[in-house]
Order: sequence, then C-alpha cells, then structure tokens
Amino acid sequence: MAARPVVERTQTGVRMEKRILKVLKGLAEYFDITLGDLLEGIVLHAFEGKAPPFQEEHLRVIADLKRVYSLDLDASASHRLVELDEAGSS
Repeated sequence: MAARPVVERTQTGVRMEKRILKVLKGLAEYFDITLGDLLEGIVLHAFEGKAPPFQEEHLRVIADLKRVYSLDLDASASHRLVELDEAGSS
C-alpha cells in the first residue's frame, strides 16, 4: 500500500453561494467524507487537468442535489455572480 501524504491543513473562512454550498455538503455526505476532503479532491483534480473529479454516477447525484436545492447555476455563471445586497445598486 502506498504511503499516505502528510499535509498541514488550515481553517479558512471562504464565502460561497448558499445553494452551491448545500449541494457540496450533500455530496460530501453521500461520499461519507468531510466538506474539506471533498473540496481538496475537486481542486486537486482541477489543478491536474487530466481527469474530471466526478464519474457519471456522481454527476447524476449532483444533478439530483441541484434539483433538491434549486441550484440553477452552471459554469457560465462563474466569475459573474453578484451579491444579493449589491444587485440593487448595480
């Protein structure tokens, strides 16, 4: 068995869109892992750029969670989201 990498973790106060966070928490629960472990895995896959972080069956779970939490955003919304309190002053 390969040695497990030893890392140093830090607490962070990241702000995130509410429904995205709900879907991520639901997905972490589905995998029976922490939210931090899920995010680390997604980021490591993205940084490598070779394999997507999720298989087809997981994408179906994500689609179900998106429906449950009314998440209608997709990648096209990336970097274009506006805070609720900023929406009226734009």
